[in-house]
Amino acid sequence: MNGRVRVMLGVTLLVIALAVPATSQASPGLRWTLTAPARSEGPTAIVRMAGGRLTLEIKHNGNTVLEPSALGVETAHRDFTQGLRYTGMSQRFVRETYRTSVGRRLQHVSEAAETTLRFAGINVVVRVSADGVAYRYVFDTPNWVTVVREASEFAVPRTADSFLLPYDNGRGDYESIHVHRAVADQDPVEYGYPALFKVDDTWLALMESDLDGNYGGSRVRLANGRFQLVLPDPTETAKAPLATPWRTMVVGDLATVVESDLVTDLARPSEITDTSWIKPGRAAWSWWGPGTGNLALQKRYVDYAASQGWEYNLVDAGWSADWIPELVSYARERGVGIWLWVRWQTIDTDSERERLLRQYSDWGAAGLKIDFVESDGQDRMRWYDAVYAAAAKYRLMLNFHGAPIPRGVERTWPHVMTVEAVRGGEGTRPRPGREPFPIEHYLTLPFTRNLTGSMDFTPVTFSGVRPNSDAAELALSVVYESGVQHLADRVEVYATQPLAEQLLRTVPAAWDETRLVAGEPGRLAVLARKSGSDWYVGAITAGDQGRIAVPLDFLPDGTWKAELYADGADGKITFSTHAVAKGETLTVPTARNGGFAIRLTR
Repeated sequence: MNGRVRVMLGVTLLVIALAVPATSQASPGLRWTLTAPARSEGPTAIVRMAGGRLTLEIKHNGNTVLEPSALGVETAHRDFTQGLRYTGMSQRFVRETYRTSVGRRLQHVSEAAETTLRFAGINVVVRVSADGVAYRYVFDTPNWVTVVREASEFAVPRTADSFLLPYDNGRGDYESIHVHRAVADQDPVEYGYPALFKVDDTWLALMESDLDGNYGGSRVRLANGRFQLVLPDPTETAKAPLATPWRTMVVGDLATVVESDLVTDLARPSEITDTSWIKPGRAAWSWWGPGTGNLALQKRYVDYAASQGWEYNLVDAGWSADWIPELVSYARERGVGIWLWVRWQTIDTDSERERLLRQYSDWGAAGLKIDFVESDGQDRMRWYDAVYAAAAKYRLMLNFHGAPIPRGVERTWPHVMTVEAVRGGEGTRPRPGREPFPIEHYLTLPFTRNLTGSMDFTPVTFSGVRPNSDAAELALSVVYESGVQHLADRVEVYATQPLAEQLLRTVPAAWDETRLVAGEPGRLAVLARKSGSDWYVGAITAGDQGRIAVPLDFLPDGTWKAELYADGADGKITFSTHAVAKGETLTVPTARNGGFAIRLTR
């Protein structure tokens, strides 16, 4: 039988459709219709059971965003993809508040309706919130569980538009470039998260959340017009009670997708009580230019960071233990922290982690850039768990390169400041024969990769091989979110860009709020971000010169000063100031593949 009930929880009206079968035996026609708490405009999840098999469908504003898609898991001891026997259900309202160190905002409020559908041996947990739907499998057994496959699939309508990242199985580093086509025209290969779709006027971002060493990181394979979940290992084995990662779908208009915190909402709470030592910031980085060099070179980069008010200097591969302690001391006197590069294999045992991380901490290092991780497998996820805990013990912040995407880790381990997992600024470093990235690459990342966590693109490289204008390159410091923003060009190049230096002295690396002002993946991205009482706008565009209108609806009342860094006629950055107010629109001319940045102060 189907029925609809309303549950009053405090001041929140929880509206969930209930389905309570008259029998515990599997039977055709069971249906559970699940909606978000008190948010009729949110998505609707429909779980059906027929012949002992489960499917999930998602609707939004009357449109089918996800066609009925298989659910289920096969383990070494039992197949939970068929022959399921329903035994009952429970429901609860989930409301959590939490803080992160990085992300689209630092303070978060999560509300969701959670339904647990119980079957003999396994539970399917479904959460529906105003911005999406997620589900996971929880095994009801006291024993070890060995998963051999998931039947989980995502039947996005074949007519949908899509932005997909081909998954490089050999590297696992998420450094491909997105392919923009209709689903029906995409190649039948594996794709990494996030996968972005537009179904009529609704956007869908497919992701994953709450991954740890109990499971490998998944991806999807397009086959027979459906995206089928792929596990990285022949088996995923863990001691029960095992809960798989959340299969996560952000649903809504483009602003909902870009501003959503669903991935961190689903992650486990913080494992770190005292986070006072975790500090986002901007960093100088010599590797992109002259390389690591020696102590004298690194002191020069520290001096520059100090002169600009940047918080850090990253010392990449090639540093020497003979001079790092002196450098750390020199930098500390100037208010600059030092990050150190290490290869992941250097700290792949407990004894190595204990010895080396203690040493780095004793030197006074602020954090570690750990490189060449290159795996989503369960063994590597267990390594991650050990590194997270060891680095927290010694108060070392973390940045992972050559690594898979973050999946909500910044909530559970808030000292993870950023992750590469992108074809970033390193690929624009000048060398013979190098071609610039397609301009569409820059315009797709705010709607894909950056949605799943901080992205260490290493932007603002004016001397790079690139297709965009100087003002657009400067705007990346606002458009791309990263808890440590590595500003990667040579210090002598920045010295020739005094207007860029002026903005970069003020632009933060952590944000209190993020709004999508305007956007079209691959064509236009205009984001407004708040820090303290100030707002920043970053705008980038693809194509011929034109004009971009920025409605200032996000501003509080009152008069504001807009400091505008825009495209000049000679290709140089121009600077101007304007008095503006909430409700007005600031229209800015742009060059070809241009852009601009705005700082708004009282």
